[in-house]
Formats: sequence, structure tokens, C-alpha cells
Amino acid sequence: MFSGPRDRSRSHHPRDFTHDDARAHHPDLTKLQGWRSMQSEADLPEGRWDEERRWALRMGLTGADSIEDKSIPTFARGELPHYAGINTFLKAPYAEDVTEVKDYDATVLGIPFDGGTTYRPGTRFGPQGLRKISALYTPYNYEMGVDLREQMTLCDAGDVFTIPANIEKSFDQISRAVSHVFSSGSLPIMIGGDHSIGFPCVRGIAECTSKKIGIVHFDRHADIQEKDLDERMHTTPWFHSTNLPNVPAKNLVQVGIGGWQVPREAVKVARERQTNIITMSDIEKLGIDKTVELALELAWDGDDSVYLSFDIDSIDCGFVPGTGWPEPGGFLPREALALASGVAAEGICGMELVEVSPRYDPSDITALMGTRVIVDVLGAMVSNGTLGKHKRHIDRPVTIPHGDFEGKRWSNAT
Repeated sequence: MFSGPRDRSRSHHPRDFTHDDARAHHPDLTKLQGWRSMQSEADLPEGRWDEERRWALRMGLTGADSIEDKSIPTFARGELPHYAGINTFLKAPYAEDVTEVKDYDATVLGIPFDGGTTYRPGTRFGPQGLRKISALYTPYNYEMGVDLREQMTLCDAGDVFTIPANIEKSFDQISRAVSHVFSSGSLPIMIGGDHSIGFPCVRGIAECTSKKIGIVHFDRHADIQEKDLDERMHTTPWFHSTNLPNVPAKNLVQVGIGGWQVPREAVKVARERQTNIITMSDIEKLGIDKTVELALELAWDGDDSVYLSFDIDSIDCGFVPGTGWPEPGGFLPREALALASGVAAEGICGMELVEVSPRYDPSDITALMGTRVIVDVLGAMVSNGTLGKHKRHIDRPVTIPHGDFEGKRWSNAT
């Protein structure tokens, strides 16, 4: 009934096991992700981490004589410490001169706009919220075996200058900013902001290419009616996006839709335009892997690239209270990360993360979840070699003029 005393005199380390002495009820630990990830870390480069520490000493001065770790500067610069510094997303370089985004694989840009909100406002502070909590993360993910700092380049271009009292002018500003980043070859990663920004973001990309764009949209709400409260609000982005000549409605895939907040007006449009809706019940029956496979098949059918839109309220509101339209019954965090990563692994032409409202997020867990979605999407593309796949489709790049100025602002330097 009981096994005998365990033999503690021999090694139980996976590398010392042979096939004969491995117990049948034990898995081969060398085949587990935990073991493989431990080994693969040794193959990751470290050059950019060393570079960052040298940069920090140059920019922030060498530390006090009493500091034993000589990589610590006097002024906080770069990743460390996580509780200090001027926060960009993931402590990435700030591209104050936005003409420099061309030098980076991906560019984060904040879109602080909540003029399309129809219930709880506050998502204009979403970019600040994500940037602040993103300082908690390092660029390395153990399970993926990816180090973003070592394997890609990333910058934060700051926020788009939106116009709080004017939706259409804000849309024009957003499209202009996104088209600039996309035209440069850098992958645009937008942080909202409410979901009305989906339309100008897609429009900004679509005008830079003659190729067709599919959309995978994670949400609890369909967001495809023409107007709401007589304006193009956050319930309308996909109606207007799929009016664009190279964004076919048949390649709009909406994942997680359901609950008591889906207007019938939106359902009628979805039916008329023959879009694709996958509910939470569908996902439960299909499973995560099959859902990803189906979403990709529908979004890529006859298209050249795919845009990823992730509304944080697609996740069950018990995990993400800080949003304008909370709805129970959505994804669990692990499901959301697996779905977003699975779609991104094939390569995307842009991404938005929307509807984080920090005023309803006192512990920052909603902003943290939004941050995690973005870094997992980047990690999936890096690990699958699809980051930069969008560049081949930039056949109508735009050029936006900049003003004339020489010198430094707010400085005595000449």
C-alpha cells in the first residue's frame, strides 16, 4: 500500500536519469518547458544589457564610492530600479524626435483619447497607466525563452496630440501619427484610449499600402454599428474600418463577443456584412488552439496582413476592473494571452490595446494585464521570426513634414 523509503543517495536530477531507472509515472523532465527554458536561456545574447549599463553610467554618472556594484549610476537611467525613472513603455528609449522611429523594429505610441466613450470615461489616461506599471517588467520571458532587448529594437514615441472636444479632428491626428510610424517600417503599437481609435488606427495603416488587411478583434462587444449617440463612438470602429477599400468585412474576426452589452444594431450590420463572430461558448467548445487556427484562417483568407485589436474588457471583469464597459464572463488571463500570442505568431501589421481606465484600477492590475498582452504579442513574433513581416506591404508610404527648429528647448545651451 505504501512505497518504501525513498532512495536519497542517488541523483534525481533529469540529466542523470536513464530510461531504465525513470519511473513510469514520472514525466521525462527534460521534455518539460521548464527544463527546456532553463537550458535555452544560455543561448540568448547579453550584449544589449551590457550596453544599457554602460549607457546608464554615461548618462547618469558613476555611482558613489560606497556602491559595490559599479554598474549602478548616480541618477536612475534605463531599466533599473523598477520603482524609479521617467516611465516610457517597458523603459524603452523615448523617440522624442519621431523621425527616429525608423531605427526601431516596433514603436509604442499612446493615444490619450476617450471622446468616444459612452459610459465611464478615463481611458485617456490609459497610456500613462500602462507605461507606469510596465516598469515592473523586464524584457525577458522565461517560458517563451525570449529577451526583447536582445532580440528586437523598441522605442516609445510618446502620445498623439488628440483634441478632447472633437472626435473627427482627433481621428485625423491619430491616422496621421500611425501612418508616419507604419511608413517608416516600424511596427505601430497603439495604447488607448477608448475603442473609437480602432478606425483611425486601421485607416492610418491602410492608406500606406495597396494590400488587403484583415482584423482580429478581441472584445465582449461587437463595435460595428454605424453611429452611437449620433457620433462615431467606441461602439463603431469596425463599421468604418470595413468601409475602407482594402479592409474587407469578410476578414473581420471578432473573438469573445457576448453578454448583455451587444446592441442589436451592431448584430444587424455584422450579418449584412458577413463578418465573423466567435463567442465565449464557441471558444469553450473549440479550445484555444482551434480558436486561434479558425481566427487566422478567416482573417488571412485572401488578405496580405492582419491587424490585431485587443479590448481589455474582453477579459472577465473580475480580473480587469479598470475599464469603461466591464462585463462578466470573458476570457481568463491565461486564455487571453494564449489567444493574442497565437494570432500574433503569424505576424501582424499593427496592434492596439484599448479601454484601460486607470481611475477604476486602483491596484494597477488592469494596466498590468494590458502591458502583458502587448509584451506577449511582441514575444510571440520574435520567437516565430515574424516581426517585421509587415514591411513588404508598405508600397504607398506617406511623408509628413516637420517644423524648423535648431538647438535645445528650455535650455541655456547654444
